[in-house]
Amino acid sequence: MNTLAIVIVSYNTSSDLDNCLQSLHDHPPHATHEIVVVDNASRDGSVEMVQSKWPGVRVIPLKSNVGFAAANNQGIRRTESELVLLLNSDTIVPEGAVDRLIGALRELPGASVVGPKIVDGNGHAELSYGRMMTPLAELRQKRLVRRASPMRLARLTSRTRPVDWVTAACLLTRRRDAEAAGLLDERYFMYCEDVDFCAAVRANGGTVYFTPLAQIVHLRGRSWRANPTATAESYRRSQLAFYRKHHPAWAPFLKLYLGLRGKLPR
Repeated sequence: MNTLAIVIVSYNTSSDLDNCLQSLHDHPPHATHEIVVVDNASRDGSVEMVQSKWPGVRVIPLKSNVGFAAANNQGIRRTESELVLLLNSDTIVPEGAVDRLIGALRELPGASVVGPKIVDGNGHAELSYGRMMTPLAELRQKRLVRRASPMRLARLTSRTRPVDWVTAACLLTRRRDAEAAGLLDERYFMYCEDVDFCAAVRANGGTVYFTPLAQIVHLRGRSWRANPTATAESYRRSQLAFYRKHHPAWAPFLKLYLGLRGKLPR
């Protein structure tokens, strides 16, 4: 049995996926591992590209786009490793990054989930962790993302710390902890599933860590730019689902707010 399963969900990102797999080929983790691509019915030849160019990678082609959470769950269920790494198709994995992430998971006290420092294509740090989603926490997170200087973001991502959540763009967990949490909640088609998953892990007594000891490049925004309206609607639907589950008293106010701003998803 492999120590690690790397699960990559793909949807019309053939070029980015190819680059991600190339980086894993060039910088493979020392742990025994397998790479599984779960394809959400891409129309850009992603499945054929992987099958022809990366025969060592297992592809699970889905008949329809079931969403990010459900596709990741298929990948998790179809593997048997001790550890699971969820990795976006638009990431680049530098040398040693996965090994350092595994080391952090095994060495940090009570660690059940670990997320790395994430930088963009220019090497600028992103805020890839945060507090549990609430109206105030969301406002704070958005202000930091939009207004924080690169220097401040560098400071915020300069040390290992327990956090409420880390992004599923690159998230390492133990299989037993993922299964105890019920895997990713499939009511979220895209967005909020990582915050929800980390909350479930913490509710079971696990600790979620952010660590800059491992660093991943995330070419964020490519899929968003392809269809910004659909992406924004997906976020709003997930946001409403999250508040109905975790903050039911706030959900009607969020729905009213989105309606008044013309942003209520269909």
